[in-house]
Amino acid sequence: MAEHSGREAVAAVWRIESARIVGALARYTGDFALAEDLAQEALAEALVTWPRDGVPHNPAGWLLTVGKRRAIDGFRRRSALDDRYAALAHHLGEGGTVSGGDPADPAAADEVLWDPDQIDDDVLALMFISCHPTLSRDARIALTLRVIGGLTSDEIAKACLVPTATVQARITRAKKTLAAARVRFEVPSAQERGARLGSVLNVVYLIFTEGSSASSGSDLIRFELAGEAQRLARVLARLVPTEPEVYGLLALLELTAARFPARTGPDGQPVLLEQQDRRRWDRAAIRRGRAALQRASEVGRGLGAYGLQAAIAECHAVAPSVEETAWDRIVVLYEALGRLAPSPVVDLNRAVAVSMARGPAAALPIVDELMAAETLSGTHLLPSVRGELMIRLGRTSEARIELERAIALCGNDRERTVLLGKRAALEDR
Repeated sequence: MAEHSGREAVAAVWRIESARIVGALARYTGDFALAEDLAQEALAEALVTWPRDGVPHNPAGWLLTVGKRRAIDGFRRRSALDDRYAALAHHLGEGGTVSGGDPADPAAADEVLWDPDQIDDDVLALMFISCHPTLSRDARIALTLRVIGGLTSDEIAKACLVPTATVQARITRAKKTLAAARVRFEVPSAQERGARLGSVLNVVYLIFTEGSSASSGSDLIRFELAGEAQRLARVLARLVPTEPEVYGLLALLELTAARFPARTGPDGQPVLLEQQDRRRWDRAAIRRGRAALQRASEVGRGLGAYGLQAAIAECHAVAPSVEETAWDRIVVLYEALGRLAPSPVVDLNRAVAVSMARGPAAALPIVDELMAAETLSGTHLLPSVRGELMIRLGRTSEARIELERAIALCGNDRERTVLLGKRAALEDR
């Protein structure tokens, strides 16, 4: 029992704190690739130690301290008594201690590891490094989702609509490129941020997307992941206050997260939009989101891709019900988004909006075109939407086929339960 709870604790702490731990180690060692290796070594040691000895008082501090000690051991083995080793040794003490702690017990690490209110925090610095312009766009996204978001290769592959092996290759090449380029651990100057900001925003968006609708596992929403994305968006808004898309992204995240309290029931099962109690929506988050969207309009010359998505989210946030939602406006916004940032997912969402504004028959050609293109063949989203259209059109047998396909492809337990419920309802007809 203790072993099981210890392993669960390791997994929980790593899921929440891994980015900060890697960032702190990168700052101390000045080596991004080494920092991740050290963090993984600390994780491996925790998997052995915590189930046996119990979870330490400060789990994240324990992992960071072990990582630092492994770094010092490595420098010693290589006889690298240079400035990096001196700085690390000074910080930990000659015996590898944390000030006021037991030199033999990493659990005594009670130092403040990071200040989330600082613009130059470790996670943001790590994100800008991962989005370095020497890397390809695809490599930046894969590496940052892995290190910052803590997503698995499979989750990243689903988010990027590519095979898992492709994601793994991108991450490996990216680490080697950063090591060869000797990229420094720092938030870039204002002059350098422009080349990386687009990738950073994209990664924050993808992290939030995985958090708000988990692609796998037993939870519909990964709150810690979505919350970290929101925090980073707020920090970026302070860091780059004249960039409209930063505010557009912040608005999108706030308005989407505002619906979290009503998206699941007491048993954790998903609650569909038409069944949600809108009184449970976070009105403060809606106000913050609308204010950020207004700011995006004020500092820019029109809304960008994130701003348009935020405008769509605003339509939902202010509507009293599904029936009274401004679906025609949402269709127009999706059409604009499709021209600005074309994507099969955007087209699929547009089809849903068209079905609500003009009926399922009007949306079916859009969905069938996506089916023919096979660009979303690896996800449950497309057959799920087509199955819903078939239900509304009264084409029960076709709906059953699509729902079966969606169930087979769905990686999230909670979403699969909803699909199973829809299929069961068809059997009663």
